[in-house]
Amino acid sequence: MDKIAGLREILALDPENSFARYGVAMELVGRGETAEAMQEFDALLANDPDYTAAYFMAAQTLAKTGQTQEAIQRLKEGIECARRTGNQHALSEMQQMLDELDR
Repeated sequence: MDKIAGLREILALDPENSFARYGVAMELVGRGETAEAMQEFDALLANDPDYTAAYFMAAQTLAKTGQTQEAIQRLKEGIECARRTGNQHALSEMQQMLDELDR
């Protein structure tokens, strides 16, 4: 069984499992299935707005596909999340990426 199928089985039992949803999104990114990955990131963040890593990885995915303004917006949301949750490492990484994109 491939990873996505296994993670989707978990989601079938627990649709709000943030870790499994993040895993599906990351596997889709790895396969180059960007639109589907973004749908998973969006679903994850709608359900769990404090899942900081999802903002950063979604922004990276958007930036790689030339969607710079969307990536910038996602980074700004992620920075606010990192501040809210006290995640200084993520805040620093996202701020650095934002500075590079928002020149």
